[in-house]
Amino acid sequence: MTPEETTLVRDSWNRLVSTPEQAAGLLYNRLFQLYPELQPLFKGEMDEQGLKLMRMIGRAVQALDDLEPLDRVIKMMGARHCGYGVRDEDYEKVGEALFWALQQQLGEAFTPKVRAAWVSVYDDLADLMRAGAAQ
Repeated sequence: MTPEETTLVRDSWNRLVSTPEQAAGLLYNRLFQLYPELQPLFKGEMDEQGLKLMRMIGRAVQALDDLEPLDRVIKMMGARHCGYGVRDEDYEKVGEALFWALQQQLGEAFTPKVRAAWVSVYDDLADLMRAGAAQ
C-alpha cells in the first residue's frame, strides 16, 4: 500500500469507529441479503461477532504500515474459518458486503480512491486468511 492509501483507509476508518456495531450490522445484513446461503456459517450472537470483526479490522488498520506482526493471528483466523466451512469464494462475498457497508456509512466520502484503498487492504487480509486455511 502507498502512504496515501494508508491515510485514506485510516481517515475513513476513524469516521466509523464511533459506530462499529452499526457498520457491522450493515455488513452482515447486506451479506445475508445477497448470499443467504452464508447465514448458517455464522453461529452465535451476531452483535458479538460483528464487534469482533470490527476490532480485527481496527487492529489491521492500525498496523497498515507493517502487517507482519498480525500475519500469524490472521492466518490462524483463516484456519479457524475454514473449519467453520468458509470457502475461498466467500471472502469475495464478504468483501462486497464490507465495501457496500463502508459506502453506506461514509456516503460521498467513500470516493473511488478510498474504495480502492480499502480493496487493497481487504485483499491483503483475505489472502492471509486463505493462506491460513490452506495450511
